[in-house]
Amino acid sequence: MPFYDYHCETCDLDFEVFQSMSEKPLGTCPTCGAQVRRLFDASSIIFKGSGFYKTDTRGAKDTPATD
Repeated sequence: MPFYDYHCETCDLDFEVFQSMSEKPLGTCPTCGAQVRRLFDASSIIFKGSGFYKTDTRGAKDTPATD
């Protein structure tokens, strides 16, 4: 589950919320109750696990024989 950044124009608050991707975005500021907007940041995408690079997907059968 990713973190989402929000900004409130009324009280100038920036905050993060840990939400599921299927959840609806927040609508109100936890401090003042005004409407908030979700901020998008490309740096919040993190690729974990194997398979993102050519060398990650090679198995034992792909290595050259040393006989």
